[in-house]
Amino acid sequence: MSRISFFLNGCGEVITSLASPIWNYPDRMQKLSRFLMRCFAVMVCVGILVWVSQRPVFALRQVVIEPVAGQTLKHINKPVVKQQVLETVQGNFFSVRLEDVKRGFESMPWVRHANVRRVWPNGLIVSIEEQKPFGTWGGAESHILMNTHGELFAGRVSDVGDGISLIDFSGPEDASKEVMRLYERANAWFKPWSTEVKSLTLSDRYAWNVKLSNGMKVEFGRDEENSDKTLTEDRVARLFKYWPQVQEKWANRVDAIDLRYANGFAVHLASASLKKNEVDGKKSEQKQ
Repeated sequence: MSRISFFLNGCGEVITSLASPIWNYPDRMQKLSRFLMRCFAVMVCVGILVWVSQRPVFALRQVVIEPVAGQTLKHINKPVVKQQVLETVQGNFFSVRLEDVKRGFESMPWVRHANVRRVWPNGLIVSIEEQKPFGTWGGAESHILMNTHGELFAGRVSDVGDGISLIDFSGPEDASKEVMRLYERANAWFKPWSTEVKSLTLSDRYAWNVKLSNGMKVEFGRDEENSDKTLTEDRVARLFKYWPQVQEKWANRVDAIDLRYANGFAVHLASASLKKNEVDGKKSEQKQ
């Protein structure tokens, strides 16, 4: 019974304390007053900041467009782009979403990357990395170009300008970077011939061929690097080893080379009388 009485007395004290007016407890009143004053001060500050941020002086009026270090903008019409930004950007200096502005710029033709930052009190600075065209994709009439990173972008050959020689690329839509990798490999292989790759075609089955600046076409077939990283390199090395013999026999009549053979390679002659001749590396080595 004593425990029950003690519990009931404790509950009675708690109920009495809660039911009693707070002003009967000066220390609680002071704490509550300080809390309410702080809340009021915060609300006043927030209201002032919101009011100030909406003043016309902070409405976006200036957009500075500049190239990244080491570049000049050749294909970006600054006045037109500035006007488009001012007409489409929502918000002011404080509320504008820089990520939205960045995406808007990067959706424009010839813009690879954009970096946007605020400039007090009503401006933006946009640093643009412009696309560097390296080749065409799918033909000159396709309006698709490839940049130096193996990325595709919308552009026309007529916009590239004089003095820039583009490589002709073609292949599956999602294979542009693979095509660039193959180009770099082939270009390095044929440097001893003082020639460069002028076009590269990758089929849907990933068979590829190149055309060199000397007019010769080289057929590699399917790229088997994943199964044997040295297979294609070995075939190219075999070509260079026996090439002096080919030149001695047919001089400059070879206009195409087929490297799809396991133990040799085939050559196609420009002469109508001799269409195709296969050169076996092992047999050539035995004749020596």
